[in-house]
Amino acid sequence: MKLWEKGIALDKRIEAFTVGNDYRLDRALVKYDCRASIAHARMLCRIGILTKGELRKMIAELESIRALDAKGKFTIAPEQEDCHTAIENHLTKKLGQLGKKIHTARSRNDQVLAALRLYYKDEIDAVTAQAGGLIAALETFEKKHGNVVLPGYTHMRKAMPSSFGIWAQAFEDSLKDTLILINAVRGLIDQSPLGSGAGYGVPLNVNREYTSQLCGFGCVQKNSLYVQNSRGKFEWLILHVLSQVMLDINKMASDLMLFSMDEVGYVALPGELCTGSSMMPHKKNPDVLELLRAQYHVVLSLEFQTASLVGNLISGYHRDLQLLKEPVMKAFHTVRECLAITHLVIMKLQVHEENCKRAMTDELYATEKAYRLVKKGVPFRDAYRKTKRRTKAKEGGKQQAAL
Repeated sequence: MKLWEKGIALDKRIEAFTVGNDYRLDRALVKYDCRASIAHARMLCRIGILTKGELRKMIAELESIRALDAKGKFTIAPEQEDCHTAIENHLTKKLGQLGKKIHTARSRNDQVLAALRLYYKDEIDAVTAQAGGLIAALETFEKKHGNVVLPGYTHMRKAMPSSFGIWAQAFEDSLKDTLILINAVRGLIDQSPLGSGAGYGVPLNVNREYTSQLCGFGCVQKNSLYVQNSRGKFEWLILHVLSQVMLDINKMASDLMLFSMDEVGYVALPGELCTGSSMMPHKKNPDVLELLRAQYHVVLSLEFQTASLVGNLISGYHRDLQLLKEPVMKAFHTVRECLAITHLVIMKLQVHEENCKRAMTDELYATEKAYRLVKKGVPFRDAYRKTKRRTKAKEGGKQQAAL
């Protein structure tokens, strides 16, 4: 039975269209809905809707659902639409009239948001931990290879001397900044929507602070209409910070593809991280780096999708918002997988120090030479031109020798 059912048979085509993929996606939310429902049941007992005996039975059955879910044995049928309906149907089947009381003082709107936000918090924490692991891997790489010099590039041309220490630190610092953004977004997500109903409150004297504390939220999101208006806004922010993680990975992968080219050879990927060609026997392809680079654009497209979905909606809930669930879940999965793979790549990356030294050609030191003259009192612009003339003359001499 659907939570909104009123005795009118729904056209099966409309049912399939409106349910979409939710009954599959919601398998990830069962434990979170049970957690929020236990908190809600405790609050209902506190305000006199449930007796202590009824509360014990309700919690026992919700814990039973969590145990079934942990074993992969709690099913959500397409006709149930989502995990929230499946859970309530299960409670009603097992507890009879008592099971029907769980939805008192709650709309599916605040129920869905409570489960989603608990899920988001856990996923954000997992991304944060993995990003921290990647920072640690870069620090290990830096300790091992940080003193190895290599050219620094601007405009895809040699510019000034650099090192793998500078390179690794750049990504460490970028990821640390990204973690600041992630933590800020987590703080926004960490607000309890329970008790806001469908966006306009509940005609009962509910204790929102109590359910917030029981669920482990940092605070209550007080304005009930903003609870609904923030749906989409918060998802957009999540996807934005996830795309920032992927931007770091994208740039890292792009660098390593350049550095590992045979013509450059600063680094190499071990064979177990590379693929081959079905036609060319000699090929050792960096497919892993190419896909890491590409996944940034996948996550960015999910951010754009979400940003577009939430535009032009008046205040309040709209069914359009159902379509936010899949892009956010997909982005979390993609980012966590990419962080794990990037960690593996950095830990196994091989550095060819001799190739790096050979690449440290004279032009890389032109700026340093100009500043030697500056230290002797030569105005910088004159030092710049004098160094340029000497560099040009030296290049001309090399060309003549080659002829």
